[in-house]
Formats: sequence, C-alpha cells, structure tokens
Amino acid sequence: MSLILYELCGADTARPFSPYAWRARMALKHKGLDFETRAKPFTQIASIAPEVGKTVPILVDGDRTICDSWAIAVHLEETYPDRPSLFGGPGGMAAAKLIESWVNASVSALIVRMIVKDIWDLLAPEDQAYFRPPREQRFGMSLEEVQEGREKRLSDLATALLPLHLMLKTQPFIGGDSPLQSDYMLFGTLQWARITSSFQLLEPGSPVAEWRERCLDLFDGYARAIPAA
Repeated sequence: MSLILYELCGADTARPFSPYAWRARMALKHKGLDFETRAKPFTQIASIAPEVGKTVPILVDGDRTICDSWAIAVHLEETYPDRPSLFGGPGGMAAAKLIESWVNASVSALIVRMIVKDIWDLLAPEDQAYFRPPREQRFGMSLEEVQEGREKRLSDLATALLPLHLMLKTQPFIGGDSPLQSDYMLFGTLQWARITSSFQLLEPGSPVAEWRERCLDLFDGYARAIPAA
C-alpha cells in the first residue's frame, strides 16, 4: 500500500518547506521506500488528520497515521527493519535524539528570526493573515523588525554550529562515513531556510556548507531538485 506524506507549502505547492517534513522525506528516501507527497498550506494543516495531530509531517502508512518527524522515523525503523537503518542501533537513536534537541533549541530558534518575513512573503493571502499575528505576538514585534539586522546575528549561528563545524573536519557526515537520521535532523532545518529565503546562512566552503552540499546530492540529488530561493 502506498505511503502518503503530508507536508507544508506556501502559495506554490511545488516548493514544500517544512523542516520537519524534510526530515521525514529524507528518512523515507534513506529507507528506499516509495511514497507520495501532498503539500498543504498553513490554513489546511489542522484538518488533515485532527485525531492524530494538527502539525506536519503526517505519514499515512496503510492503516497507521503518524504525526511528528521523530515518531515517523521510529515507525519506519521498526516497520521496515530490512531496509537501511536510520539510526545504526540504539546508540545511534539516542545520539539522533540529542541532535534533534540541539537543532530545535539552538539552531532553528536562531534561523527563524532571520527568515520569518521571507516565509510570510511566500504564502497566499489567507495564509499570510493566519501566519503573521501569532508570530508577532510571540516575538513582541513585527515580522519586519524580527528579521531586521539579521547579518549581525550570523555570528550567533556560527557559534551554535561550531561543534558540527569541528566534527565535519574529520568525517563527511554526522553519522560517520554515510548519513543517518541525525544528519537529516539538521539538514531539514537548513533546507527550510534554503527554500524560503535567499539569505545566505553558511559561509561558502566551510565544513558545514560542504556537508549541506553532500546532503543535497543524496539520493540522486533529491533535495536539490527543489530550487533554492
């Protein structure tokens, strides 16, 4: 039975950008599974499977419906054990959970302030009206003010990425010689920024930038097929 992955898009359904859905996309490709994607705008997400969750990604796998990128990765690992492992064992799963927590708390929190207005620009009018008020309430200022001066905050992002910068000097992926779900955790966030904003977050030629290029080339350039903003 076909797997269906629901994800987030703006006015252009061909440019899905949810960082969490990209984690799930890469996990599905890693497992070598065939799947269908269905992109929905912000205002339609809550009605996809309200009994399961009101955020994406949502994966429908036969009679199972799973919400949340981590839950999806665990489901794929347990349901398709004959396919390439996403974690490389219990230790790798624990390490991936650490990477997920670091990315969500320390990296995504910085990046969103650099691209939030660019994301709004990609949305259809009804989704712009949905998107702006809660985020301006959260940040305590307009989206334009949140994003203003982002060049000065690049050093904060570089500091947050420094452990990875040092690690990637000695190995090509977070997972070692080949990628694992721990790689897709951070890659999903950087792909989110790549698709939604032309603002350059990474120094060209740096270890992290080169790692992102390797991730873009995975699975015959699967992620690179979505053009950058």
